[in-house]
Amino acid sequence: MNLSRTSGSLAMTVAVILMMQACSIFRPTVTKTDGPPPELSKPKPAEKEPEVKKPEPKAAPFNVPAFAKEVKRDNYTVAVFAPFFLDSVFATSTDIPGRTMPRYVMPGLEFYEGVQLALDSLKSHGVKLTVQVFDNKAKNNDVAAVLRNRQIDNADLIIGAVGTPEFRLLSDFAKQKEINFVSATYPNDGGVTENPFLLISNSTLRSHVEAMHDYAQKGFANKNIVILRRNTNFEAGIAANIKAAYDRLNYDKKARVRELVWSDATTEGQLSQLLLTDRPNILIITALDEVGAKSILRKLAPQKATYPMHVFGMPTWDIMKFKEPEFAGITMYYSSPYYNDKTDVYSKYVTDQFRKIYKARPSDMAFKGFELTWYFVNLLSQDGLYFNKDMNKPGNRVFTTFNFQPVYLKDGEETPDYFENKNIYIIQKGDSADFRMNSAL
Repeated sequence: MNLSRTSGSLAMTVAVILMMQACSIFRPTVTKTDGPPPELSKPKPAEKEPEVKKPEPKAAPFNVPAFAKEVKRDNYTVAVFAPFFLDSVFATSTDIPGRTMPRYVMPGLEFYEGVQLALDSLKSHGVKLTVQVFDNKAKNNDVAAVLRNRQIDNADLIIGAVGTPEFRLLSDFAKQKEINFVSATYPNDGGVTENPFLLISNSTLRSHVEAMHDYAQKGFANKNIVILRRNTNFEAGIAANIKAAYDRLNYDKKARVRELVWSDATTEGQLSQLLLTDRPNILIITALDEVGAKSILRKLAPQKATYPMHVFGMPTWDIMKFKEPEFAGITMYYSSPYYNDKTDVYSKYVTDQFRKIYKARPSDMAFKGFELTWYFVNLLSQDGLYFNKDMNKPGNRVFTTFNFQPVYLKDGEETPDYFENKNIYIIQKGDSADFRMNSAL
C-alpha cells in the first residue's frame, strides 16, 4: 500500500466531514413548543396581468388590398378621355368646315364641356386639380400611344367617354396601376374580368333587363309576361338574362315568363295566342334597333283594343320616336341608368352657365359629363384615391341616384370583376315628355 496516497485520502475525508459539521453549526435554532406547529404563510402567487387582445387585422374592403389604404393628396391628377375627332375635322385646315362642327363631333365635345364646367366649379370650392384631356380618336396620339408614352402614369382618376378598343386598353391600364377608371358612356363590360378598379356608370344590358323584369313582376298585380324576340344569338341572350332574373327573384306573386320567337312572317293570330283579355299583357321586346322595334309593334297595334298591353323596350328606345298613328294608345316603357327632370339646383346651374358661356342649351351628354366629374372628383377629395368602399354617398348626389355594386361573374369569387351602377329607372314614353315610373333607391 502506498502510505502517502492513503494519508492524503484520509485527510481529505476528514476535511469534508469538518466542513459539513461547520455548516450545521450556523443553522438557526428551532425552539420546541407545545401544540401544533405554527402555520407558515405561503407566498402569494404573482398576479397575472390581464391579456391585452391585439386587434385583429381588418379585411380589405372587397378583398382588394389597395382599398384598405388611405392615400390622400393636396393636388389630384385627373385624366379625361373623350372622342373629339379633331384630326378628322381639321385634316386640311384650321378652319371649321362649313363654319359648324360636324354632328359626329358633338357628343364628345358636349361631354367635355360638362366635364370642364364641373372642374371649374370644384376648383372654386378649393379642390386642387391637375387635369389632362385627351382625344381618344386622335390618329397620332390615340389611347395606345398615350399609355405607351406614359402620359398618364401619375393619374389619380380616369374618366372616359370611350368605346372599343379604348375601353379595354384603359381598363387594363387601370388594373395594372391600381387607378380607378370611370367608364362614362359604354354600356358594356367589354369582356373585362378581375378588375375591381373598373367602374361602369352606364349600366350593362344585363342589368337593364333584370331591372325591367323585376319591375314588371312587382309593378302589376295580375300579369301575363311575354318575351318577344327574334331568332338571333344576341336576342336569345337577352331572353336568357330575363329568365335568369325570374329564377333569382324571391317573390311569391311572380308570374311565369313565356316567350315567342317572331319574324316578318309572324301573324297576328300567332301573337294573340299568347295574349289574355282579363289582365295586363307585359310584352318585353328585345329589339334594340328602331326598324325591328317598329316592325313588331305594327303586328301588335291591331290588337291593342282587345288585349290590354304594356310594352317594355330596350334602353335604346329612349331616343326613338313613335309618332306613327298606329302606335297611339300603346303604353311604352324603356329603361335608363340616368334620369334628370332638370328642376334641381345643379341642373339650373349647368343650364345658366351654358347659356352664359356657350350661348346654347346643355345636351344630355353635357349633363352626364358634369355629373360624373362632380361626383367622382368629390369622392376623390373626400376619401382619397381608394374611395371604393363607400361610393354611394347620398350627400354627393347630383341628378342621378347611383348604386354602384360589386359584380362577381362566377360563383364563389371573393374579388369583384368590376363595379357597376345597378340603379335602373323605368321610364314611360310620353307624347311631349317621358316620365319616371319607379322611385330612386
